[in-house]
Amino acid sequence: MEDTAKLAERLKTWLWRLDRVQVAVSGGVDSMTLALLAGRTLGERVQMFHARSPAVPPAATARVERMARLEGWGLRTLEAGEFDDDAYLANPYRRCFHCKSHLYAALAAAGPGTLLSGTNADDLSDFRPGLEAAESFQVRHPFVECEVDKAGVRRLCRHLGHPDLSELPASPCLSSRIETGIRIRPKDLLFVDRIESLLRNELQAGDVRCRIRRAEIAVQLDPAVLSGLSGDSATRWAGRIGELAVPLGLPTSIRFEPYQMGSAFVPDD
Repeated sequence: MEDTAKLAERLKTWLWRLDRVQVAVSGGVDSMTLALLAGRTLGERVQMFHARSPAVPPAATARVERMARLEGWGLRTLEAGEFDDDAYLANPYRRCFHCKSHLYAALAAAGPGTLLSGTNADDLSDFRPGLEAAESFQVRHPFVECEVDKAGVRRLCRHLGHPDLSELPASPCLSSRIETGIRIRPKDLLFVDRIESLLRNELQAGDVRCRIRRAEIAVQLDPAVLSGLSGDSATRWAGRIGELAVPLGLPTSIRFEPYQMGSAFVPDD
């Protein structure tokens, strides 16, 4: 394993070859670590951007804003506009392509500079239609080009002085909780975020997903938390979640199951 300090220097050398850069900061550990490194390396040559959206958890936006104040970033927030696009709202299998196309178009229009994303080497083995959109806008991925995987990103984050951030569970956009083909509605995303926040705080859950399916709501928890959820506790939680689902016209059948990455995606026929 490469020494983390050497890895950081290698990435700094990569960044230093660029002129002006724009970093898309979502609030997750990957993009935040890249922003930390780029900000400390390039100073005024880097501009940080954060897209506000019903699909972005408020906690992620707050995290970005706190770090911007701490690090002295020149942070700009914007509306990427994906919620004005019916191709996105229809929630096809390639929804992420439409989302990232809007994001990168907004960044490209915001000013000059090489667009950078926090995509890491492990992401290449996952279904990521957003990478096609990135290619269209010549977005570069420092962690991919320098062969840094998720574990390497977390090590870098600790090296940069943010151990708590380095342990942040993966948390893609809230729209990823809606099963393919079910239309994206902002009020449903608010519901998803509320349920996940409640479970995370009250059960001390790490990986937690509230997935809206056609006939049920699947609550996915990491195995340790799930195994500790008694029958009575699960029944109480199911009732609580069901009550919140009724006014939105969502399914009231609640299923508890192990966390599974990407399980809201249903391939097109």
